[in-house]
Amino acid sequence: MRRATALVLTSTLAFSAPTSFAGELCTLIIDAASGDTVLKTGQHCATRVTPASTFKLAISVMGFDSGVLSDAKNPSWPYQVGYPDWAGDAWRRDIDPADWMKVSVFWYSQQVLKQLGQARFEKYVEAFGYGNKDVSAVPVKASSSHGVWVMSSLQISPNEQVSFLRKFVNRQLPVSAHAYEMTATIARQDMHLDGWRIYGKTGTGSPGQDNRYRADQAYGWYVGWATKGTQTLVFARLIQDEKAQKPNAGVRARDQLLEELSTASLRLR
Repeated sequence: MRRATALVLTSTLAFSAPTSFAGELCTLIIDAASGDTVLKTGQHCATRVTPASTFKLAISVMGFDSGVLSDAKNPSWPYQVGYPDWAGDAWRRDIDPADWMKVSVFWYSQQVLKQLGQARFEKYVEAFGYGNKDVSAVPVKASSSHGVWVMSSLQISPNEQVSFLRKFVNRQLPVSAHAYEMTATIARQDMHLDGWRIYGKTGTGSPGQDNRYRADQAYGWYVGWATKGTQTLVFARLIQDEKAQKPNAGVRARDQLLEELSTASLRLR
């Protein structure tokens, strides 16, 4: 088993983590201001896979910048028969932006991008430098349950996830202040860890570009950022299952990382 090594960025920040989890492909924690590596474990930090629901962070920025989304409660759109509903009743109801991010409602993502339109969507992905920037497989107007970010042509690595997040927290994307502020509002997690405020999004997918989910090969993402005082860290964890497990891989990636953060020496001194 591999053990993470603590790296001191400045005289005020240190991080140490326990032995890595089975199935871990990569864990990255980066100081947002300097770009220095706080923690890096795993051998696949440059490997691109489906972003799955972590792409909702990028969609949120697009939606609030373009005006398709207004604030945490608007627009509220009703579920319609025929929308993807694999999460059951949690998705079969009126959904607003805060609900969308909290319960990861796929059909709401579809509706945001349909209103945005293909041309503007492609321009945003290019401007964000998001992963391989390949949104060719599934047009945003497609009425099926497929999305280009769901086991399709759009792929991103953990390295690229933290690169996008650094641009977000440093406000280096070509978007409005409102887009940054509202995305942070709906991505904020209901927790503090040793005074750190956590913002993040899970994602669960699997290999392939055919939209077919394989639970026995599931990828699990947890990406986001943490703030405390003037310090901001961005992070990405990617795991992969070797057998079907519950809860889903994204939830377990989140819980594993938060467990490490809560028990490790992550603090301002």
